[in-house]
Amino acid sequence: MPPHHTSTPADDLGCLTPQMRGVIQGMRRLGRPPLHALPVAQARAAYEAGAGVLELPPAPLAQVQDLHIPARDGAALPARLYVPGAQDGQPLLLFLHGGGFTIGSIATHDLLCRALAHQAGCRVLSLGYRLAPEHRFPTAFEDSWDALQWLAAHAGTLGADATRLAVSGDSAGGTLAAACAIAARDAGLALRLQLLIYPGTGAHQDTDSHRRFGPADMVIGSAAIDWFFDHYIAPGAAREDWRFAPLLAPDLDGVAPAWVALAECDPLVDEGIAYADRLRLAGVPVDLDIYRGVTHEFIKMGRAVPEARQFQRDAARALRGAFGLD
Repeated sequence: MPPHHTSTPADDLGCLTPQMRGVIQGMRRLGRPPLHALPVAQARAAYEAGAGVLELPPAPLAQVQDLHIPARDGAALPARLYVPGAQDGQPLLLFLHGGGFTIGSIATHDLLCRALAHQAGCRVLSLGYRLAPEHRFPTAFEDSWDALQWLAAHAGTLGADATRLAVSGDSAGGTLAAACAIAARDAGLALRLQLLIYPGTGAHQDTDSHRRFGPADMVIGSAAIDWFFDHYIAPGAAREDWRFAPLLAPDLDGVAPAWVALAECDPLVDEGIAYADRLRLAGVPVDLDIYRGVTHEFIKMGRAVPEARQFQRDAARALRGAFGLD
């Protein structure tokens, strides 16, 4: 397809909505060091401290339960189950948080998962997969795939319907969700939907949108992406593995239907579009929404950015449709 953007760096915030521009300007006025300039432990703490600042209040739920899920090497992975109603047999969504495989947690995406469970009427299981650099590629993928298989086998014990499973994630979590959907296809595990939120799908950050928005460092930029990936995966051939770069999967025939949500002013937008195009070429049903004038991470800014609230409504509608709840 033709390039989505010109390669002129967008450093004047002119592509942003007034609300989004105000958020970015406010972040810059704080003068805090970027996460990639901090040691990993401090970056995690800083991301966690700021995660809920611009989010809406917690949605009401019937139950929230912390539990553990076994990984292939015997590790017990933390997880949190969000239950919107008392009735059993609800659909189940596995959610994989973003954070460049290096930061982020169940806590940083707690309010988002509450909102999805409440608005979509499905149970949401948020997974605390293991992070880099302590656990490098492919541990995050293996933890995510182990959890999805465990959920398929044990959904009933969580009051969920094993025949109505979906997987989702934002940013690096979107990468993991896309890779899990491929693995599920290969294993004969039927998913109702893969809900991908500005996923990374390419092996190298070489698209026009990376050239345009990477230098601008609006929430996430080239330096941060390099920092994340240097912690997570070795250079060279490892980056050609589809579990890191789903765009390089040999074929995508028969993977789960997809709903793809992208931010227009985001280094990752072009590879998200490219992945949606590849899915469509493989005959996979795809809905693609590009939220105009917003950046990476916008979905967690509902108090300030109207597009975040619209995203929640759209995602809930996609889930309800896929689960047969409408």
